Amino acid sequence: MITIFGMKTCPDCTYLEPQIEGDERFRTVDIGEDVKNLKEFLRIRDVDPAFDEVRGTGSVGIPCIVLEDGRVTLDPADAGLTPRPETGTACRLDGKGC
Repeated sequence: MITIFGMKTCPDCTYLEPQIEGDERFRTVDIGEDVKNLKEFLRIRDVDPAFDEVRGTGSVGIPCIVLEDGRVTLDPADAGLTPRPETGTACRLDGKGC
């Protein structure tokens, strides 16, 4: 199963929703819904090299995708999904993603 950590208020995350709707290969975890979900995400974010460039930039690092083999990625294409175009709304402080 592929796990996607995100939030309902993140435009990059909500862009993926229609692509995975009804697809049992995917599990979504809303990190804003419950502190347990946030802690599950932070356990990954705090140590995984996929976040090396994200930490300290004003970005949360979502959507965060944990592939079936356990590899962590911030690129939806690695899970066969189409990332949101880089135009429009962003939730990072510099306006360039989430």
